[in-house]
Amino acid sequence: MLYHVQIDVKIPDSLPAEQADAIKAAEKARAIEIQKSGKWPHLWRVVGRYANVSIFDVESNDELHALLSSLPLFPYMTIQVTPLAQHPSAI
Repeated sequence: MLYHVQIDVKIPDSLPAEQADAIKAAEKARAIEIQKSGKWPHLWRVVGRYANVSIFDVESNDELHALLSSLPLFPYMTIQVTPLAQHPSAI
């Protein structure tokens, strides 16, 4: 199943910079791991925002939720998920 996922990140200003940097490093490592598994085939940055647009290819809603919630920045994310279906005019 394919999903379009919009993620906006808002790290609180009150979080110490050293802690935020550690979370970002862990986030990058986890994102790379998921991408290498084939479950996260597309990842794009949204220009001018701390946000991304992604395509996930997973077996179920539950699997998508497990992957997203495994991201270290998950507590600071606002996530919009749109399930995708084949378009009849796609070639």
